[in-house]
Amino acid sequence: MYNETVMEHFTNPRNVGEIEDADGIGEVGSPQCGDIMKIFLKVEDNIIKDIKFKTFGCASAIASSSIMTDMVKGKTIEEALALTNKDVVDALGGLPKPKVHCSVLAEEAIRSAIEDYKKKMK
Repeated sequence: MYNETVMEHFTNPRNVGEIEDADGIGEVGSPQCGDIMKIFLKVEDNIIKDIKFKTFGCASAIASSSIMTDMVKGKTIEEALALTNKDVVDALGGLPKPKVHCSVLAEEAIRSAIEDYKKKMK
């Protein structure tokens, strides 16, 4: 059902955890659907210097969170905002159709964390 890249990010996820003094925090999903993603950002000079995640969900949700954090770490806020769920799916080498919503959650989670960061910077 899952390809090698998805399984690698599921069994060995990158950037798992929390950032205590995070500059931005985003949480998306719902307990009803079963997938919840929480993203923590540390930003310096408009660059995402550190990013961590905590995800409760299936293999696709964890893999999507993991690869998304890899993709935006070291990028500018604008570059991170340009990330789409299709980018996440492509980087994972594909997801089963019923699991594509997990890549949408990853896109929404990074956007939510950036929105929180921007509010705090005002």
